[in-house]
Amino acid sequence: MSRRLKAIMTDALRARYEGVDEACVVDMTGLNVADTVQMRRSLLSKNMRVMVVKNSMARRAFEDGPLDLIGKDLDGPCALVTGGGSVIEVAREIVRLAKNHPQIGLKTALLAGESGLISIQEMAALKGHDELIGEVAMLISSPGWALTGCLSSPQSKIAGCMKVLAEREEEDKEG
Repeated sequence: MSRRLKAIMTDALRARYEGVDEACVVDMTGLNVADTVQMRRSLLSKNMRVMVVKNSMARRAFEDGPLDLIGKDLDGPCALVTGGGSVIEVAREIVRLAKNHPQIGLKTALLAGESGLISIQEMAALKGHDELIGEVAMLISSPGWALTGCLSSPQSKIAGCMKVLAEREEEDKEG
């Protein structure tokens, strides 16, 4: 391949992944054509894309960018999986697909803003954005619920005491 063609392909790869700051790396060499197509369609239905990359071109394209760590780690047959709501969702979907297709080689993943790569299995075990927001909301509202419980507790005790007194008064009138 000529240098000019390599430069054009590297520029196209750089443009394709411009603005992408998280991805998963998998090895799909063990899959047959039908399984590969099925996997790609399954991922595409969840707005996730798979692209097999040439390692040396990807290294050059990702150099000094957010995917630089992935570029430096590429080794052997590699495909990048990006998209979805977050890389955590991508990792979960890849792990789910790997249960049905153990030929999928799970390699590494990069989470936006992190300074290192982690395995796809570890990434899939992390809590996603929505889960974290739910936890924070629960933690924020928890003291409020506790305070409400404390404030309503004396009222319910007073009401219970008043009920007992009223019942005794009625018994005294009847008896």
